[in-house]
Amino acid sequence: MAEGAVTQMNAITQAEPASRGLWRDIASRFLRHRVGMFGASLVLILLIMALFGPLLAPYQPNQMEFTAAFAPPSLAHPMGADDFGRDILSRILYGARVSLLVGVISVTIAATVGTTLGMIAGYGKRLPDEIIMRSMDVLFAFPTILLAIAIMAILGRGVTNAMIAIGIVYIPIFARIARGAVLSIKNNEFVQAARALGAGDSHILRVHIFPNILAPLIVETSLSLSFAILAEAALSFFGLGTQPPDPSWGRMLSEGRQFFQQSIWLGIFPGLAIMLTVMGFNFLGDGLRDVLDPRTRRD
Repeated sequence: MAEGAVTQMNAITQAEPASRGLWRDIASRFLRHRVGMFGASLVLILLIMALFGPLLAPYQPNQMEFTAAFAPPSLAHPMGADDFGRDILSRILYGARVSLLVGVISVTIAATVGTTLGMIAGYGKRLPDEIIMRSMDVLFAFPTILLAIAIMAILGRGVTNAMIAIGIVYIPIFARIARGAVLSIKNNEFVQAARALGAGDSHILRVHIFPNILAPLIVETSLSLSFAILAEAALSFFGLGTQPPDPSWGRMLSEGRQFFQQSIWLGIFPGLAIMLTVMGFNFLGDGLRDVLDPRTRRD
């Protein structure tokens, strides 16, 4: 009995350094991935804007100065001013918090629900698998933005409902990825050994399967964040997401389109913010995929 305990302790102490070495290797390879690091830099800038926007903004986002209406970029207004004389730079900085908040919460909803359903479908019997995946296929049949608009037509306008709508839209993606990953490993030796030792299904899913399907879920989380931010901008553009006078990149695009020929900066800078943010998360996801997936490893 004592010898068995000593052997188990030795195995644990050997596994911990191996695990730390694996994560160090992953971090080292990611630091050498130029595209991934460029994406991580853009995401870091977004985080700084979201966290410290109120400190960095030269004006309050809704502060009106009618004498500065349609003012071009200058020292007083580095990105110009809109039709109400509100500073565009300040509104973009405040809007970053809204975009990031909507992206994080909606993807958290999608990842939590979708991964849970996918794991149940992949590990369970045929009937729950069919019910869950056919339900996901129904959601997949609708274009993403149209489904989000339909859900918001039921729930109503506002940022909170936008988070819920976007989260529901992206549930099928995580469900399908989780199901495929579970199907590929549920018959492996370590799962069969845990089952033979009397481990329950929930224990096997939590302890043995979930850690081994994290890699594709992490990559999909990064990519889904970019699409969630883009979806929030689209919903706000149509007047369903963030409501005025609160700043939102999509709302700023919508408000500036009627003055685009007169004051091009009203649409250029919010559009650039959306483009760089989406590009950053996409590049970050590409880097994580190359690093975490051994089949795409280039070093």
